[in-house]
Amino acid sequence: MTARCAVFGAGSWGTAFAMVLADAGCEVSLWGRRPELVAAINSTRTNPEYSSGITLPEAVTATTDPAAAAAGAEFVFLSVPSQSLRANLAEWAPLLRSDAVLVSLMKGVELGTAKRMSEVIEEVAKVEPGRVAVLTGPNLAPEIAARQPAAAVVACRDESAARRIQTACHTAYFRPYTNTDVTGCELGGAVKNVIALAVGIAGGMGMGDNTKASLITRGLAETSRLGLAMGADPYTFAGLAGMGDLVATCSSPLSRNNTFGRNLGRGMSLAETIAATSQTAEGVKSCESVADLARRHGVDMPITETVVDIVHNGKPPVVAVKELMSRSAKPER
Repeated sequence: MTARCAVFGAGSWGTAFAMVLADAGCEVSLWGRRPELVAAINSTRTNPEYSSGITLPEAVTATTDPAAAAAGAEFVFLSVPSQSLRANLAEWAPLLRSDAVLVSLMKGVELGTAKRMSEVIEEVAKVEPGRVAVLTGPNLAPEIAARQPAAAVVACRDESAARRIQTACHTAYFRPYTNTDVTGCELGGAVKNVIALAVGIAGGMGMGDNTKASLITRGLAETSRLGLAMGADPYTFAGLAGMGDLVATCSSPLSRNNTFGRNLGRGMSLAETIAATSQTAEGVKSCESVADLARRHGVDMPITETVVDIVHNGKPPVVAVKELMSRSAKPER
C-alpha cells in the first residue's frame, strides 16, 4: 500500500511509528516543533534525542511546517502529550484533507473535561466518529524502534476505516488488529498508565511480585468497571488494548510511568521526579482526569485514587498503601 501519512509529534513514539508506516510502504511526513531536531532527522536519518539507535527510512521526511506535514495526507496520526492536543489540533485542523482519517496514538484523558482523546479530536476538528481512530496496545517505543515483533489494536467505529489503517501500518514485525470498541481501547490505554505508576511506586518501596501482580489484576478490574459503565465491550480488556498494554507498561523498565512511580516510591519528591524525567509520563496528569471520569460515572477506583493522593496530594506512599490495604473486605469482582 502506498498512502500519504502525517505524524504530528517527533517524540519517541511518533518517530517509531513513522518508521513503521514507512516500512509498511507509506510516504510519511513527520512534524516536529523544534527546528534543530527536525534538521537532525533529515540530515542524519535518526532522531538523536529519542531514537538515536535506528535509521529512519528515506520515505520519512521531517518538517516544522504543519501545513507541509498535512498536505495530501490520507491518515493523520497524532502523537503529542494528551493535555496539549486540544490547543495543537485547533491550529492543525484547518490544514487537513476534508476526508482525512485522524488517528490518536495518545493514551490519556483530558483534564477538566474528562474527555477521551477521540472525543477531543471529534470536537476540535469537527469530524464524525467514523473518521477518528485509536491505535493502542503493548507498544513500548524503543522496542518498536528496534523492529521487535509486536501487536496493536486499531479501533474505529467505521470498520472499513480501521482496516485501511491496519493495512497502512502492517509490517513483518508490527501486527495490527481491528476493533470497533473505541471507548474500551482508549480506556485501557489511559488507565494502564495510572496503574503503572502504582506498580512503580510499590517497586520503589521494595515490594515484590505478589504486590505487583495484585495491583495489575485489581487495576484491570478498575479499568473494566469504568469501561462497562461507559458502554465498552468487556472483552476488550482481556485483549491487547487492556491486559496486553497493562502488562507491558507495568512490568517494563522502558515504561515512563513505571519509572516515574519507582522514583516516587524510593522517596523522591514530585518535583525531583519530574526533573529527572525527560519524557512525558501521561499517567501523572491523567490519574486526576481518570479519577474525575470515575466519579462522574459512579465507579469505585481505589488504586487510581491512591495514586492521585500520592502524586498530587502529597500523601506519603507508606501511608497511602496502608490505607488502601485497610479497605473493607469484599467479594472479588
